[in-house]
Amino acid sequence: MPLELVTLPCLADNYAYLLHNAETGQTALIDAPDAAPIRASLAERGWGLDLILLTHHHWDHIDGVEPLREAFGAKVVGAAADAHRLPKLDLAVAEGDVIDVLGTKAHVIDVSGHTAGHIAFHLPEISAVFTADSLMALGCGRLFEGTPDQMWQSLRKLRALPADTLVCSGHEYTAGNARFALTVEPGNTALQARAAEIAAKRARGEATVPSLLSEEIATNPFLRTDLPEVKTAIGMADAGDVAAFAEIRSRKDRF
Repeated sequence: MPLELVTLPCLADNYAYLLHNAETGQTALIDAPDAAPIRASLAERGWGLDLILLTHHHWDHIDGVEPLREAFGAKVVGAAADAHRLPKLDLAVAEGDVIDVLGTKAHVIDVSGHTAGHIAFHLPEISAVFTADSLMALGCGRLFEGTPDQMWQSLRKLRALPADTLVCSGHEYTAGNARFALTVEPGNTALQARAAEIAAKRARGEATVPSLLSEEIATNPFLRTDLPEVKTAIGMADAGDVAAFAEIRSRKDRF
């Protein structure tokens, strides 16, 4: 069943996403950084708002929830593990749960690392995964609450999805992520080409997300830390996967 997907810039560099089912007239929102641009986008399209899916508790993903709930009566879904610091949930979910989103199935994946209790929503029927600040375009979220092992395991789950999955992440960080990725794999020709494309898009004021998972697998250093060539490139040829990931994350934190 086709759903319309709208990528919606919010705040300085956040993204929210709208999903709309034209047959039923229902609309869902993934994350709510700021109510104003979301309400404006809905009004422009003549849509209501029936459902809000939350990935994690950070203010720049939830601040718009209450004004939107009040305006539209939308139901709110979020992680049971995060319920104590999310807006009031109508449905609390955990890894392995499958919920209905506008008539299609959404699979809940625990992607802790950036925060404890961060979740992603995978909608296989439309080949999309909403990852917010876990897997990002050419990057991953900073480890504010989780461990390198947690984040690496989360990224492995996401990497295992079908390669044609659209990765709908939460921020316009891609240009900076590309510059860092080139310090890890300067000889990666796919990365070189992607970095050039990203620079051109940003020069035109265009968004660089969503991205295809196949692109991330080919170019994102945080998905590639278990590859021998990447470990060799960072001087850790004999290291374990988690240790190599931790080193690359540490380098990005200092970049």
